[in-house]
Amino acid sequence: MRYPAERKEAILRKMAPPMSMTIPELAEQEGITATTLYNWRKQARARGQVLPSRSNQPDQWTSQEKFQIVLETAPMNEAEVSAYCRERGLYPEQVEAWRNACMNANDEAAAQAGQHRQARKAEHKRLRKLERELHRKDKALAETAALLTLSKKAEAIWGTTHDEDD
Repeated sequence: MRYPAERKEAILRKMAPPMSMTIPELAEQEGITATTLYNWRKQARARGQVLPSRSNQPDQWTSQEKFQIVLETAPMNEAEVSAYCRERGLYPEQVEAWRNACMNANDEAAAQAGQHRQARKAEHKRLRKLERELHRKDKALAETAALLTLSKKAEAIWGTTHDEDD
Protein backbone atom coordinates (compact mmCIF):
# COMPACT_ATOMS: atom_id res chain seq x y z
CA MET A 1 0.00 0.00 0.00
CA ARG A 2 1.27 3.49 -0.85
CA TYR A 3 1.09 6.19 1.81
CA PRO A 4 1.11 9.93 1.17
CA ALA A 5 4.46 11.60 1.78
CA GLU A 6 2.87 13.93 4.37
CA ARG A 7 1.65 11.00 6.47
CA LYS A 8 5.00 9.25 6.16
CA GLU A 9 6.84 12.39 7.33
CA ALA A 10 4.38 12.88 10.21
CA ILE A 11 5.04 9.32 11.39
CA LEU A 12 8.82 9.78 11.04
CA ARG A 13 8.55 12.92 13.20
CA LYS A 14 6.89 10.77 15.88
CA MET A 15 9.93 8.44 15.75
CA ALA A 16 12.28 11.38 16.22
CA PRO A 17 12.94 13.18 19.50
CA PRO A 18 11.29 14.48 21.58
CA MET A 19 8.46 11.95 21.03
CA SER A 20 10.82 9.06 20.20
CA MET A 21 7.98 6.59 19.85
CA THR A 22 8.94 3.00 19.23
CA ILE A 23 8.01 1.23 16.03
CA PRO A 24 5.70 -1.27 17.77
CA GLU A 25 3.84 1.66 19.41
CA LEU A 26 3.51 3.46 16.09
CA ALA A 27 2.44 0.30 14.26
CA GLU A 28 -0.40 -0.18 16.73
CA GLN A 29 -1.37 3.49 16.81
CA GLU A 30 -1.22 4.12 13.05
CA GLY A 31 -2.33 0.70 11.78
CA ILE A 32 0.79 0.31 9.62
CA THR A 33 2.90 -2.85 9.71
CA ALA A 34 6.11 -2.72 11.72
CA THR A 35 8.07 -3.90 8.67
CA THR A 36 6.94 -0.86 6.70
CA LEU A 37 7.88 1.44 9.57
CA TYR A 38 11.32 -0.17 9.90
CA ASN A 39 11.87 0.36 6.17
CA TRP A 40 10.79 4.01 6.43
CA ARG A 41 13.18 4.55 9.33
CA LYS A 42 16.01 2.89 7.41
CA GLN A 43 15.37 5.12 4.36
CA ALA A 44 15.18 8.24 6.55
CA ARG A 45 18.48 7.37 8.23
CA ALA A 46 20.07 6.90 4.81
CA ARG A 47 18.96 10.48 4.05
CA GLY A 48 20.69 11.63 7.26
CA GLN A 49 17.76 11.94 9.65
CA VAL A 50 18.37 11.09 13.30
CA LEU A 51 15.90 8.43 14.35
CA PRO A 52 17.07 6.63 17.49
CA SER A 53 16.36 2.95 17.67
CA ARG A 54 17.35 1.67 21.07
CA SER A 55 16.08 4.22 23.51
CA ASN A 56 14.26 7.48 23.80
CA GLN A 57 16.98 8.61 26.23
CA PRO A 58 19.64 10.48 24.22
CA ASP A 59 22.52 9.25 26.37
CA GLN A 60 21.70 5.70 25.25
CA TRP A 61 21.68 6.48 21.54
CA THR A 62 24.24 4.86 19.26
CA SER A 63 27.49 6.59 18.39
CA GLN A 64 26.28 7.12 14.82
CA GLU A 65 23.12 8.87 16.04
CA LYS A 66 25.10 11.14 18.36
CA PHE A 67 27.61 11.89 15.59
CA GLN A 68 24.77 12.82 13.24
CA ILE A 69 23.50 15.34 15.82
CA VAL A 70 27.02 16.78 16.13
CA LEU A 71 27.23 17.14 12.35
CA GLU A 72 23.83 18.80 12.14
CA THR A 73 24.64 21.30 14.90
CA ALA A 74 28.24 22.06 13.84
CA PRO A 75 27.45 25.11 11.69
CA MET A 76 24.89 26.49 14.17
CA ASN A 77 25.40 29.32 16.63
CA GLU A 78 24.43 28.99 20.29
CA ALA A 79 20.84 30.22 19.81
CA GLU A 80 20.27 27.88 16.88
CA VAL A 81 21.69 24.93 18.85
CA SER A 82 19.36 25.75 21.74
CA ALA A 83 16.35 25.84 19.41
CA TYR A 84 17.46 22.61 17.76
CA CYS A 85 17.80 20.94 21.15
CA ARG A 86 14.37 22.13 22.31
CA GLU A 87 12.77 20.65 19.18
CA ARG A 88 14.40 17.28 19.80
CA GLY A 89 14.23 17.05 23.56
CA LEU A 90 17.99 17.41 24.04
CA TYR A 91 20.18 19.57 26.22
CA PRO A 92 22.88 21.74 24.64
CA GLU A 93 25.29 20.28 27.21
CA GLN A 94 24.68 16.80 25.79
CA VAL A 95 25.45 17.99 22.27
CA GLU A 96 28.59 19.75 23.50
CA ALA A 97 29.72 16.59 25.32
CA TRP A 98 29.14 14.53 22.17
CA ARG A 99 31.07 17.13 20.12
CA ASN A 100 34.00 16.92 22.55
CA ALA A 101 33.91 13.12 22.43
CA CYS A 102 34.04 13.24 18.62
CA MET A 103 36.88 15.74 18.63
CA ASN A 104 38.91 13.70 21.12
CA ALA A 105 38.21 10.33 19.51
CA ASN A 106 41.38 10.44 17.43
CA ASP A 107 43.49 11.28 20.50
CA GLU A 108 42.36 8.07 22.12
CA ALA A 109 42.98 6.12 18.92
CA ALA A 110 46.50 7.57 18.68
CA ALA A 111 47.20 6.64 22.30
CA GLN A 112 45.94 3.12 21.68
CA ALA A 113 48.10 2.87 18.56
CA GLY A 114 51.12 3.94 20.62
CA GLN A 115 50.35 1.35 23.26
CA HIS A 116 49.88 -1.27 20.56
CA ARG A 117 53.23 -0.32 19.00
CA GLN A 118 54.97 -0.60 22.39
CA ALA A 119 53.34 -3.96 23.07
CA ARG A 120 54.37 -5.22 19.63
CA LYS A 121 57.93 -4.03 20.23
CA ALA A 122 58.03 -5.79 23.62
CA GLU A 123 56.67 -8.99 22.04
CA HIS A 124 59.29 -8.79 19.28
CA LYS A 125 62.03 -8.38 21.90
CA ARG A 126 60.64 -11.34 23.88
CA LEU A 127 60.49 -13.43 20.71
CA ARG A 128 64.13 -12.63 19.85
CA LYS A 129 65.19 -13.59 23.39
CA LEU A 130 63.30 -16.88 23.15
CA GLU A 131 64.82 -17.58 19.74
CA ARG A 132 68.34 -16.98 21.12
CA GLU A 133 67.61 -19.29 24.05
CA LEU A 134 66.25 -21.94 21.70
CA HIS A 135 69.35 -21.63 19.50
CA ARG A 136 71.61 -21.99 22.57
CA LYS A 137 69.70 -25.08 23.71
CA ASP A 138 69.83 -26.56 20.21
CA LYS A 139 73.61 -26.13 20.19
CA ALA A 140 73.88 -27.72 23.65
CA LEU A 141 71.70 -30.63 22.53
CA ALA A 142 73.78 -31.12 19.38
CA GLU A 143 76.97 -31.08 21.45
CA THR A 144 75.53 -33.60 23.90
CA ALA A 145 74.42 -35.84 21.04
CA ALA A 146 77.92 -35.62 19.49
CA LEU A 147 79.54 -36.52 22.83
CA LEU A 148 77.18 -39.45 23.26
CA THR A 149 77.95 -40.67 19.75
CA LEU A 150 81.69 -40.34 20.36
CA SER A 151 81.46 -42.16 23.67
CA LYS A 152 79.54 -45.00 21.98
CA LYS A 153 82.15 -45.20 19.22
CA ALA A 154 84.98 -45.18 21.78
CA GLU A 155 83.20 -47.87 23.72
CA ALA A 156 82.80 -49.94 20.56
CA ILE A 157 86.46 -49.52 19.67
CA TRP A 158 88.10 -49.91 23.08
CA GLY A 159 85.33 -51.57 25.03
CA THR A 160 83.97 -50.46 28.36
CA THR A 161 86.12 -49.66 31.35
CA HIS A 162 84.41 -52.50 33.16
CA ASP A 163 85.84 -54.98 30.64
CA GLU A 164 89.40 -53.87 31.53
CA ASP A 165 88.79 -54.44 35.22
CA ASP A 166 87.73 -58.05 34.69
